[in-house]
Amino acid sequence: MPEAGRLWHDKPSPSIQDPLLPVSRRQLLVHLAAAAATPLLIDGIRPASAADQDFPTWLAAFRQEALGTGIRAGTFDAAFAGVAPLPHVLELDQRQPETTITFDTYISRVVSDARVQAGRQHLADDGQLLDEIGARYGVQPRFIVALWAIETDFGKVQGDYPIVAALATLAYDGRRGAFFRKELIAALKILDQGHIRPDELRGSWAGAMGQTQFMPSTFLAYAVDYAGTGKQDIWHDKRDALASIANYLSSLGWQSDYTWGRPVLLPGGFDSALLGGQVLKPVDQWRALGVRRTDGGPLPQAAIDAGLVQPGGPTGPTLMVYGNYRAIMKWNRSLYFATAVSYLADRIEN
Repeated sequence: MPEAGRLWHDKPSPSIQDPLLPVSRRQLLVHLAAAAATPLLIDGIRPASAADQDFPTWLAAFRQEALGTGIRAGTFDAAFAGVAPLPHVLELDQRQPETTITFDTYISRVVSDARVQAGRQHLADDGQLLDEIGARYGVQPRFIVALWAIETDFGKVQGDYPIVAALATLAYDGRRGAFFRKELIAALKILDQGHIRPDELRGSWAGAMGQTQFMPSTFLAYAVDYAGTGKQDIWHDKRDALASIANYLSSLGWQSDYTWGRPVLLPGGFDSALLGGQVLKPVDQWRALGVRRTDGGPLPQAAIDAGLVQPGGPTGPTLMVYGNYRAIMKWNRSLYFATAVSYLADRIEN
């Protein structure tokens, strides 16, 4: 998912079972919405909960805000027909654990032999389309295919959560309400512009959509109608999806004359303060500091600034990374992700 949709891991909230701890609206909503699935009936009437009363009030205010941005009333009402908070979305948002997976395990899963083979097949089958898109946006086709593969398994795994309901749940929750409120407005604009029907607007629980897993605001800024249908269809039309990936990478500063970087060897006693990717030096300066290719040979001549990262820690590989790697990091601020895209792109072509 592009960076706009990437969520930082959060600490678990206190248990609602502890009577000494305050009950947040998030916790109340989760428990009351879950209870509403099996309502208690008294004289045939289901009692109204605080959450049931509060969400309509919030929604009425949000409707006025949305209409004030130019969204048509009919679009809003159609998008929110039958929408209610989704307790499972709150649980997923609250539950995000710190990852414990090792770099080697992550790479073995994400850059699998099966995915490499599928990527090579797509690169061959869609070669003419990818070459055209690559030439138009200045992005090598192997990187377009690698991102497509990792984000949605070549468009096959896009998520099945109703985007409007998921984003409304997260916006109403309030913990990151401003961010998700903005994304919800963007989703309504997508519907208002006619790119997709409300019942088809589905994706991840956090709002990422389509074969590209763009957040709604990213869609509005970078999705393209490459197929010329009048719609930017990143859900069903791979032409639009692949071109949108390339367009977004191009906007992030992609350089088609260079690759992502290369594995390197460090000399003994190398200054660890130069690692982490924040220190950028011309390749010639790294060569002068004793950095070498993995076969022991000298680094190539390249008029480009580079940094050094160790995505697997000091016992893992050291990578000399160029601007394209940093562009992938803007898509998703994860060394694991950026390295997986880079490795997969190389293996797909080679």
